[in-house]
Amino acid sequence: MSNWQTITCKHTGERCYYLLHRSGLPIYVWPKKGYASSYAVFATNYGAIDTAYRDAETGKSVEVPAGIAHYLEHKLFENEECDAFERYAKTGANANAYTSFDHTAYLFSCTQQVTESLEILLDFVQDPYFTEQTVEKERGIIGQEIRMCEDSPSRTVFCNLLTALYHRHPVRIDIAGTVESIAEITPELLYGCYHGFYDLHNMVLSVAGNVTCEQVEEVADRLLKPAHGKVPARVPVDEPIAAAQSRIEVRMPVSEPLFYLGYKVPQDTANGVRFESAADTAAADVLQELLGGKGNALYADLMRRGLINASFELEYFDGPGYGVWILGGESADPDAVCVAFRAEVARLCREGITQDEFEAARNAVYGRLVSQLDNVEACGDMVIGAHLAQQSPFAVLDEVAALDIQSVYRRVAHDFNEEASALSLVLPVAKG
Repeated sequence: MSNWQTITCKHTGERCYYLLHRSGLPIYVWPKKGYASSYAVFATNYGAIDTAYRDAETGKSVEVPAGIAHYLEHKLFENEECDAFERYAKTGANANAYTSFDHTAYLFSCTQQVTESLEILLDFVQDPYFTEQTVEKERGIIGQEIRMCEDSPSRTVFCNLLTALYHRHPVRIDIAGTVESIAEITPELLYGCYHGFYDLHNMVLSVAGNVTCEQVEEVADRLLKPAHGKVPARVPVDEPIAAAQSRIEVRMPVSEPLFYLGYKVPQDTANGVRFESAADTAAADVLQELLGGKGNALYADLMRRGLINASFELEYFDGPGYGVWILGGESADPDAVCVAFRAEVARLCREGITQDEFEAARNAVYGRLVSQLDNVEACGDMVIGAHLAQQSPFAVLDEVAALDIQSVYRRVAHDFNEEASALSLVLPVAKG
């Protein structure tokens, strides 16, 4: 264990361990004594927004079709002999993968044969195999997935919101791309993106649960291939502060209107890298509870008036060059909900946040974060999210415990600019 660094949560005493492997891969292991299950995530700092980048060797700007990161995620599960799911079936592991706006992750959970399942994970993600035939076959599968999403009201109301908020940033484009954009994807483009972004220096491995550092390191020593470390650079996007449009409406077969009210938050970025501190994240988490929590006065009032139901939610998500507050759900009168929410934000800006309100929200967030420590999947995901945000695994939890009321108030005053807001609506099909 001499090469492993111990990372300890100041407020709970929880520990995980970190190793920068000789291959260049950062590895985190979070042993959970007494747990039967294990969970592993192998992620790359490469996602749907990376439709343009600067080549590490030539310095030239490269543009690729929207949806290529998601396409690559699908294709990596297959190689010349079989697919990874067939191999996982022999170990009993439950495997999956996903592509987000800013990263791609491959994962599994298991209750036995964790070493064998980890071998499969590290093997297939490092072994790309693309041919004209396999790429063409996948085009039909993903094209069908895209068309299904286009028929989904919940997906439509979300994607339309981002289109309304953003002028240029690729977060405005659906993660899967479009039927037209994926038609341009070739094996050569997939290999180019893979060899650029799936460099171990640009990736991270997180393993939590019934596992030891020695087990993980032994597998890593055998299977990880040395990487050159020449990773493409993200290209910053000059995104205006104001929203592209203030309102977007479509009609679909829904029984109640769906809505999302969104606020685009200005980002402090350089070279396409996101610089939000753990304290900023902690303040956003507490503000989310203050404005959208089910125990606050706004939620109670909206429920009493019959303007919202259990689908109501408020969340904040961000990444390189983008940050969005999103509020919504089902409502018979979305505009009335938006008026009430804007009035509550204005009140907080005018009157401030009481100490009692702040402490109740902070305690709720802290309790939720602590409760996640009992879930191995939440622990593994926590590590991945923190690493990609250039934060320590326990940084946000510790910052929530130490947070002051002024940090939250600053976010209220900074984040909710009406010029940077938009309302997305999916309305029922008109009768007659």
